Amino acid sequence: MNHAVEIRGLHKSFGSNKVLKGIDLSVEPGQVVCVIGPSGSGKSTLLRCVNLLEQPTSGKVFVGGVELTDEDVDIDAARRGVGMVFQQFNLFGHLTVLRNITIAQERVLKRRRPECERIARHNLERVGLTEKADSYPAQLSGGQQQRVAIARALAMDPSLMLFDEPTSALDPELVGDVLTVMRKLAEDGMTMLVVTHEMAFAREVADRVVFMDDGMVVEDGPPSQVIANPKHQRTRSFLSRVLNPTHVD
Repeated sequence: MNHAVEIRGLHKSFGSNKVLKGIDLSVEPGQVVCVIGPSGSGKSTLLRCVNLLEQPTSGKVFVGGVELTDEDVDIDAARRGVGMVFQQFNLFGHLTVLRNITIAQERVLKRRRPECERIARHNLERVGLTEKADSYPAQLSGGQQQRVAIARALAMDPSLMLFDEPTSALDPELVGDVLTVMRKLAEDGMTMLVVTHEMAFAREVADRVVFMDDGMVVEDGPPSQVIANPKHQRTRSFLSRVLNPTHVD
């Protein structure tokens, strides 16, 4: 059976700055893999290379058995199975919530408007925002906007969801609602690759936790190992700072 995601020897440089230094990583269908690590370790760049928002310098990326880094691949078709949720919500401010969720369905998937709206309302229900269909983004809290962004991604029927620190731009009291939606997706069997600094979420929900530092995978295993009993000093040092914010090196 194909991996949901397979990354082989992935390198990414911006000029002379080597951001990813030979990443090997796979995600199985239905798995939730959380990527943790300090700022600047390459986590977001890795995620953006998975759906080729960033072009890798070298290496191969496969999603659902299709090589996205093959120059002959139909990248738009390959990307359709991948939903992405960013730190910023990227909603269209001049469109209602419902229209934000239907527009890509119509233009990319060529669905008819009534079907788009039915699917949009179903996914708003999944994220707990049925009553906000006719609202505009500016009328919503940050957490609600992020949940709309998740509903918009889900409406495209992805087989894989990528989350790039989806709660980092939110006020602390709004984080829980977004994480609740993500927990539910995990329970429903959605394959998820999540860059996050929410250690409790990673501990509870992830099948695997990947610790990155300096553009490399330092440690990869179940949360019970990587978070609770890390093997590497770099992992231990990072977690001591994150889990004990008053800790001074």
